[in-house]
Amino acid sequence: MRLFVPGDAAACAVGADAVAAALEREARARGIDATIVRNGSRGLFEMEPLIEAETEQGRIGFARVRPDDVAGIFDAIGNEGDHPNAVGLVEEIPFLKRQTRLTFARCGITDPQSIDEYRALGGLKGLERAIAIGPAPTVEEVVDSGLRGRGGAGFPTGIKWRTAAGAPAAQKYIVCNADEGDSGTFADRMLMEGDPFLLIEGMAIAGLAIGATYGYIYIRSEYPHAIRAMNRAIETARRHGLLGRSLLGSAHGFDMEVRVGAGAYVCGEETSLLESIEGRRGEVRAKPPLPALVGLFGRPTIINNVLSLAAVPFILAEGARAYADFGMGRSRGTMPIQLAGNIKNGGLFETAFGITLGELVEEIGGGTLSGRPVRAVQVGGPLGAYFPPSMFHLPFDYEAFAEADGLIGHAGIVVFDDSVDMARMARFAMEFCAAESCGKCTPCRIGSVRGIEVLDRVIAGREVDANLALVADLCETMKFGSLCALGGFTPYPVMSALKHFPEDFLRGRAREVEPAT
Repeated sequence: MRLFVPGDAAACAVGADAVAAALEREARARGIDATIVRNGSRGLFEMEPLIEAETEQGRIGFARVRPDDVAGIFDAIGNEGDHPNAVGLVEEIPFLKRQTRLTFARCGITDPQSIDEYRALGGLKGLERAIAIGPAPTVEEVVDSGLRGRGGAGFPTGIKWRTAAGAPAAQKYIVCNADEGDSGTFADRMLMEGDPFLLIEGMAIAGLAIGATYGYIYIRSEYPHAIRAMNRAIETARRHGLLGRSLLGSAHGFDMEVRVGAGAYVCGEETSLLESIEGRRGEVRAKPPLPALVGLFGRPTIINNVLSLAAVPFILAEGARAYADFGMGRSRGTMPIQLAGNIKNGGLFETAFGITLGELVEEIGGGTLSGRPVRAVQVGGPLGAYFPPSMFHLPFDYEAFAEADGLIGHAGIVVFDDSVDMARMARFAMEFCAAESCGKCTPCRIGSVRGIEVLDRVIAGREVDANLALVADLCETMKFGSLCALGGFTPYPVMSALKHFPEDFLRGRAREVEPAT
């Protein structure tokens, strides 16, 4: 008997470790030869801990399991899954069945630390093909796929690779940005904990493509499960020839290591991340030069996030066209979307670009957990725009979001019901920027502090119209004057809140007071 208990941090947070221990005890007591596999999470967090039992019919699931449910689950496994916690065949759960999983195809299915299981389900085919076709065709395959950076502004991944490949240097680097700090995001963590060899394979392909022989995975210290999973997987990969002086017996060598960050949000910005890896204070570098030409230790460096690199093995294994067939417009492939906040079915939902915001929130997410009407959703982390239900027709697409003064970013969606005060959410954006600014540029360092002060005056009802005009002017300065996206994107949540929810800012008019003398 094989039983699957997620070792994912989200599942562990609601008791998965205790359930795994209870399953082992019960199996011994019954004399059952049971193997407990600590798999990754499927991403349907409302059901965690989701325990799966392998049967002739497929894997049947039991949701929200507690240690005292275990005895009954063993009885149910031999009785067609008859149990109050039973959810039937896991693959048939609507939340999972509706997805198109390319990047997360193995997550929640395999033992994440078994390289044999990784191979058995198609792993390493992408690297094998990259070795066979060589560096330049590998770069062009990524260009032709239309893959764009799965975070920030969505810059074409292949163009970045082509730039670094053409840069002459004796040493080049691959850096994986796993400093996942946006509110409502957890896809990077899920993948590193649930399918770490996929990220290793993606980085190895990137190294081969541009001529890099070493890589770094930069993970924030708040992710101890992911750090442990990646370190173990890297050691296993070395033993099996996936890393080291020869990739799978080829003439190409590539190795990597994990670097742990201290949790500064600004280190999610690529040049601050490089400063941190080099042992300095995380602070934004001016560009140019681009990191693809002058990056880590002054060498050409590719910096991609986890989801970008994890998409590459599928592209090489199945071909650029197979990947580009998914999506819409210039947004090709699939996006692992994270649903969080006040939402009934929170979790990870991977699908092709083009699905609407309303489908994600109302149909997939099931609306608010509180049962109250949805008032706003924030897409793209703490610096993403707020959208009202009147914009739920918006397709999940880079250009469509840009036209609506928003950004997809790392595809985190945070839902708020009608009890939210949007003026205070706008203030929070300025407060967040002030707390996380590296301090290098004046618009971000000073502008965010002045933004808090001005919004406090608006909320208090002091010269509301004049101060709102000042907020708009300040946001314009921050947007175009900041060195990086931290200051440059802070205006998105502020101005979108003001645009779509003006009533929350204008309440102060009724109690407007004279300025203090």
